Amino acid sequence: MKIAVIGTGYVGLVTGTCLAETGNKVICVDIDAAKVQKMQAGQVPIYEPGLDVLFHRNIAQGRLTFTTDLAHGIKDAQIIFMALPTPPGGDGAADLSYILGAAKDISKLVTEYKVIVNKSTVPVGTADKVQAVFQAHTDVEIDVVSNPEFLREGVAVEDFMKPDRVVIGTRSEKAQKLMAELYGPYVRQGNPILFMDERSSELTKYAANSFLATKITFMNEIANLCEIVGADVDAVRKGIGSDARIGKRFLFPGIGYGGSCFPKDVQALAKSADENEYDFQILKAVMEVNEKQKTVLVEKLLKYYKGDLKGKHFALWGLAFKPETDDIREAPALYIIDELVKQGATVTAFDPEAMANVKGLLGNKIHYVEDQYEALTNADALLIATEWSVFRNPDFEKMEQVLTNKVIFDGRNLYDLEKMIDLGYYYNSVGRKLID
Repeated sequence: MKIAVIGTGYVGLVTGTCLAETGNKVICVDIDAAKVQKMQAGQVPIYEPGLDVLFHRNIAQGRLTFTTDLAHGIKDAQIIFMALPTPPGGDGAADLSYILGAAKDISKLVTEYKVIVNKSTVPVGTADKVQAVFQAHTDVEIDVVSNPEFLREGVAVEDFMKPDRVVIGTRSEKAQKLMAELYGPYVRQGNPILFMDERSSELTKYAANSFLATKITFMNEIANLCEIVGADVDAVRKGIGSDARIGKRFLFPGIGYGGSCFPKDVQALAKSADENEYDFQILKAVMEVNEKQKTVLVEKLLKYYKGDLKGKHFALWGLAFKPETDDIREAPALYIIDELVKQGATVTAFDPEAMANVKGLLGNKIHYVEDQYEALTNADALLIATEWSVFRNPDFEKMEQVLTNKVIFDGRNLYDLEKMIDLGYYYNSVGRKLID
């Protein structure tokens, strides 16, 4: 099939590349000429494990191309995916200006039947708004489909190629047939393609992310309570995770959720509920708790240093909001850095992939090094904000030689408590026994 993908962010680029991998001819369209030029030259603009292999293979075989020319991009496409940003506005509602603007531009160019697919995460009713844009600007028959993505950054390629499910919102039999044909190669092992109406599909995406964010936040609350009552959050996690009704995933406590999806999707769903005069109290509590959880390490530091961090120097391992990505959107590390600097402390950071993005955002507000152990030089303590695999089994003897003090504040619970006792470190993690 011939496919156009409008937007080459995380979702658009993964979508386009993975669709090309099953034999489709895909043109990705983006207004950023410099970015398009780099992709045409074979440069992958984001870090996503496994994406580079598919990207280069499909470019070489002529199935994946890039352009800034919208008319050229959609001319022969049977299906047009819109993978555009929907950032939160000042009131928390999703900003649909990119989606509706692209729909207007496309509507003036179409000359034959197309399926227009909302791949972006959008509020309930967006498909109707997009449909109205097309009806206002063209008499050509089109169908607007909701097809939310459920990609996890770090394993996005695997998620696309072997999805748990594919959700497609459309009441058009014609569009349903084309979408079923397109996604058929990805569900050969029997995972379902779930067809439903557009509004249910749109809400499914928000509901899924909001539920997972709630699950994470609940576990963070349990961890905080564990510290107060002397319980072990790891034991509690295993105890409840073995219940099939609850499950083991998304039960690891830490320093809050971040990224491109959870924060804005929870906020957007709560705002959508408000607009429909429904008080979604759980989501408001989730947002409030998560905001506080992002800086829980700073609270621990203030307690340890008796309220005075001025002149202290800290090493920070991890800047991305999660491992295996360079995405720093709503990353807890950024909140930690901001609070530490306000308190008069200095920070040296290391991250395997995200340092360039943080430097672009913060500049010289902190210091950056290319080696995780170099970050420890003259540091009063080590803070861990991202659970990269490279941090899981460090050389503790080497760390001891470089750190000013054997002090670790771990926001991701990477290390065994008994081992930390044996090594003689002060070790403060989340929801577990304090080792001092």
